[in-house]
Amino acid sequence: MKLQRRALIRSLFTAAAVMAVPRWLLASRPDAAFNADNAASVVSDLFDGPITETDQVTLKVPDIAENGAVVPVTVSTSLADVESISVLVEKNPTPLVAIFELSPQSVPDISVRIKMGESSKVQTVVKAGGKLYSASKEVKVTIGGCGG
Repeated sequence: MKLQRRALIRSLFTAAAVMAVPRWLLASRPDAAFNADNAASVVSDLFDGPITETDQVTLKVPDIAENGAVVPVTVSTSLADVESISVLVEKNPTPLVAIFELSPQSVPDISVRIKMGESSKVQTVVKAGGKLYSASKEVKVTIGGCGG
């Protein structure tokens, strides 16, 4: 009888934990920014304040992407107190490609592979210490990835 009661209590605690965990893990999703169809809308929906172009944000992306379906992007920064790193592609059907929310213990260095439908400017926006910093680069795509 004791064993069944312990199993019941254990399963109740497990069920409660499974139901509570997503609330802790899931962050809010900025739907308006992800659904925007141009980069200017993304910037206005997602960021408050001016964005400063800086050399403290390093954006590594190829000058020529031979296949737009797989374009490697690496973003790193020497800025302190980095809160988030976002990647945008100006001429993509959905310009906001990714947002990475970082904890204070994180190393601000991300790598991701993105899709690009055509030649376009790739921009990264880093939020650090409550301010916004940016780096960008033109990328020429020879074979489309988003639509062709």
